Amino acid sequence: MATVSVFDMQGKEVGTINLNDAIFGVEVKENLIHMAVKSHLANLRQGTQKAKTRSEVAGGGRKPWKQKGTGHARQGSIRAPQWTGGGVVFAPVPRDYSFKMNKKEKRAALKGALTSKVQDNKLIVIDDLKLDSIKTKDMQNVLNVLNLNKALVVLEAQDNNNVILSARNIPNVKLTHADSISVYDVLKYNTVVTTKAAVQKIEEVYA
Repeated sequence: MATVSVFDMQGKEVGTINLNDAIFGVEVKENLIHMAVKSHLANLRQGTQKAKTRSEVAGGGRKPWKQKGTGHARQGSIRAPQWTGGGVVFAPVPRDYSFKMNKKEKRAALKGALTSKVQDNKLIVIDDLKLDSIKTKDMQNVLNVLNLNKALVVLEAQDNNNVILSARNIPNVKLTHADSISVYDVLKYNTVVTTKAAVQKIEEVYA
């Protein structure tokens, strides 16, 4: 069972916490993590690209010239792909790029990503994260004392509005909740910062 230090908002170590090996000490399966990242990026794609084929381009209903006797190559329509203004061969059409992963695969990928952060000493636990008012400067001070510049901050619940609103304008910082962590975000940010309550929530949700 891994043990990590717990810090307060002033950057002082105030204790330790034991992490559940079922979440933070599993085998890191890179193939599942890779698949989870691909799935996340594919699900973000709009897939709205479109070009017209020869059947969709306006005009070209009449044969340009007769089949034989003109000296020209035979043509059936001025909207064929070889003509200027003609249709596109194998034109892209709107499509859905998303694909699904099994629930067990997604959980294994997330557990592997969190485990990798623990192994690299990139998981920081703080005892509590609360601000008295909405102030970006106060949130930035917390990140500065913890020496963080690109961090994923994990909160227990969605009602911590002062922290959420104070962090939204800070570059390279993203806030998420314990029940909606994505593998992509865990890997994208250098450090994962979580509260003790959020750690317990993660262990409850993903155990």
